[in-house]
Amino acid sequence: MASPTTVRARAVRRQRLRRIPLHVGTLVALVALWWLVTRLGLVRPLFLPPPGDVWDAFVRANTDHPLSPGSDRIVRGEQNYYLWEHLLASLQRIGLGVGAAVVVGIPVGLVMATTWLGVVLEPYLSFLRALPPLAYIGLLIVWFGIGDTSKVWLLFLAAFPPIAMATISGVRGVREDMVNAVLSLGASRRQTLTAVMIPATLPEILTGVRVAVGFAWTTVVAAEIANGIPGIGALAYLSGQKLNSDLVVACILVIGLAAIALDLGLKFLEKVLVPWRGKA
Repeated sequence: MASPTTVRARAVRRQRLRRIPLHVGTLVALVALWWLVTRLGLVRPLFLPPPGDVWDAFVRANTDHPLSPGSDRIVRGEQNYYLWEHLLASLQRIGLGVGAAVVVGIPVGLVMATTWLGVVLEPYLSFLRALPPLAYIGLLIVWFGIGDTSKVWLLFLAAFPPIAMATISGVRGVREDMVNAVLSLGASRRQTLTAVMIPATLPEILTGVRVAVGFAWTTVVAAEIANGIPGIGALAYLSGQKLNSDLVVACILVIGLAAIALDLGLKFLEKVLVPWRGKA
């Protein structure tokens, strides 16, 4: 006879499988509505290009093609890079920025939650969290130049606050009786931190990382405004300046799908690292 855990897992799996037709049907309906609106001419193509034109722009951005109809000059993708290369460059910047935010944000959050520094620094952390990226991108360029360093710094500053604040929230949510129990058994402060505090805080930290990745994606266009090629955010920005709506929508869809894929990966990582979450 299967255990309750196995039965529950099978039920969850069946429920997810039943949702697949719903998701596919919703997507098909949205694309059909999009096509119908553009086909009837309810919206000008400059504002909402048809799905076929967006697909052509996507294919064009990933292949070698003539510079213009009838031209003998062959160009590579868009801005001399394929679309997947633009995406990879942005992912690398986001990986560096969010990775640095994880390395710095978690220890800072632990220190702020367990010492008097939390009272002093938390208002400044909230201040940093409230700042829009465009407010200080110019200053970062002055400090670090228009290369990748300023972009990574901007993404770090976007990702750091949610990770630190999630860590603080997680530590403050740990029950005192759990900490007192291990201390009474002779555990040191370091052992208490590694055996109780961090495991109990890990679900909150992973949630903070997911939020931070989302913030990083919303910041990538601002980060890549200056000298951001290759970069999917810069490509979307430059395409908008040229009124190339087809390519702008293609970039938006790629950014959104990449963000969904990253979020699904983080959800899977959460299940691996904290399998007990939601089972209490």
